[in-house]
Amino acid sequence: MSSNFAPEVQRRRLLVEGYFTIPVNEDTVRAFFSHLLKELQLRAYGEPIIFSPGGEGREENQGYDAFIPLIDSGISLYVWTGAKFFSAIIYTCKDFDAEKATAETCRFFEAEKFVAQEF
Repeated sequence: MSSNFAPEVQRRRLLVEGYFTIPVNEDTVRAFFSHLLKELQLRAYGEPIIFSPGGEGREENQGYDAFIPLIDSGISLYVWTGAKFFSAIIYTCKDFDAEKATAETCRFFEAEKFVAQEF
């Protein structure tokens, strides 16, 4: 995919993945969204939508799939509780500080091992 495809459409995309060291449950997922919105000065227009397979599917895939709609697009979060792994995608039509977003995501999850990539 070309990085200059549709240059007339302003958007910023960041993927942050890492291994978390804190306990994660549905309340943690809500707190993450709240934390990131505050730190990046983003605005939501709805409540987070959080799903958990509740034992359905493979054991190694148990965790959370979540999304919060933003005035300027949205943030998705995927959590594998057994592997203590998370994957967050920040997609906005507004500029934001990707380094700060990465730092705040990793600080929240107390992630010592992580990767981040803009695309």
